[in-house]
Amino acid sequence: MKIALMDSGIGLLPAAAAVRRLRPDADLVLSWDPDGMPWGPRTPEDITERAIAVAEAAAAHEPDVLIVACNTASVHSLPAMRARFEPRLPIIGTVPAIKPAAAGGGPVAIWATPATTGSAYQRGLIERFADGVAVAEVACPGLADAVHHADDEAIDAAIASAAARTPDDVTTLVLGCTNYELVAERIRAAVQRPGRPPLVLHGTAGAVAAQALRRIGVEPAPEAVGDTTLTVLLSGREATLPDTALSYDEGRFLRAVSPVR
Repeated sequence: MKIALMDSGIGLLPAAAAVRRLRPDADLVLSWDPDGMPWGPRTPEDITERAIAVAEAAAAHEPDVLIVACNTASVHSLPAMRARFEPRLPIIGTVPAIKPAAAGGGPVAIWATPATTGSAYQRGLIERFADGVAVAEVACPGLADAVHHADDEAIDAAIASAAARTPDDVTTLVLGCTNYELVAERIRAAVQRPGRPPLVLHGTAGAVAAQALRRIGVEPAPEAVGDTTLTVLLSGREATLPDTALSYDEGRFLRAVSPVR
């Protein structure tokens, strides 16, 4: 079994780690685009072109399923990607976790890239799943790029800016960019207000990992063992996990359990 994940940057690490925990016996292909990221400021057409190129690099390794571990690519490119690759290669998109977040009653804030914030796609999810719930859309310019480069100063500045624009009464926060899951606890600390109930965070890594397994008809088997491989593709070039990826727990976990070959 081989599972591929793609993103503009290292935001695919949380979903990859979730897949590895569910199926330690699966080979992994991680494909991202350091030459073209960040994708957020690009036009939808340019995002789609970059996303398909990154997916093509992963598809060349003949995975059983491809996880688009990128909200921006999912918002703008899923129809084109499915037209290109399915049914030969099943495509799993990443949808902001608005439905489970709204189920708690809110108020809810959605942190996302400028390209996703205010998009018809995200607005449609809010209308469909959060009717009657107070939802604040918070654009986070620069945060995904700062996380990708493991730039602590820039991460703190971007988080502080977004936190200042997040309503004080928010009880639930949707991490609408996969990169943000790598700094989830830093986000929690910035948004949590004194005297308020503990902030609830909703990411997508576990959900997309489980959906990928369902799509190819296999069950989670966290106890499974296997001599697995980890292939890393940087804008199509085979490489090892870069130091920036190893700045995060998820990257270090993947290197420890699946050495790059």
